[in-house]
Amino acid sequence: MLLLALDTATPAVTVALHDGRDVIASSSQVDARRHGELLLPAVDRVLAEAGLRLDAVTGIVVGIGPGPYTGLRVGLMTADTFGLALGVPVHGLCTLDGLAHASGLDGGPFVVATDARRKEVYWATYADTRTRLTEPAVDRPADIAERVAGLPAVGAGALLYPDAFPDARDPRHVSAASLAALAAERLAAGQELPAPRPLYLRRPDAQVPKNYKVVTPK
Repeated sequence: MLLLALDTATPAVTVALHDGRDVIASSSQVDARRHGELLLPAVDRVLAEAGLRLDAVTGIVVGIGPGPYTGLRVGLMTADTFGLALGVPVHGLCTLDGLAHASGLDGGPFVVATDARRKEVYWATYADTRTRLTEPAVDRPADIAERVAGLPAVGAGALLYPDAFPDARDPRHVSAASLAALAAERLAAGQELPAPRPLYLRRPDAQVPKNYKVVTPK
């Protein structure tokens, strides 16, 4: 097994290689405006670090969000392109699950919350680092404060809104290393991973204005 994992659902552009036992190379850069520019060089970088070629990869793992439309689609389209070119399977994995896996919070329930912009968060609750209790959702922090009261929380969304998440902590963004490790674990156990389809949870920020008139030539 050689998994190439990548995620662009958060401001982090993150890539990793996993050989079925350990992460053998990884790269993470935080720049919310340069996902498309940074992703392919990061793939080249981790392959060079591991001393491997792209055609050695046996499977792709991609974070499916939830996340903003523009960033999320960069990773998904790249994963689909690699899978088609290499003839290997492409597996999806919830980005929040990757953050949960890296949290180290195995002592009880906790929350993962990432920044959804518009003063909202993408979030879900977890029983432990491998078990999600609720489906991913998008809400204003104040609207869920009572539901998450008393729970530790990880992720940039939690750190941005301390009134709703007073026990917020790192990691701030997902890492492809944690996605790859979780995917390798589930695949080895014979579990089926989600399809590589985006979890947007809401419409894109860029939309056609209301009352827009299409002008056609006469």
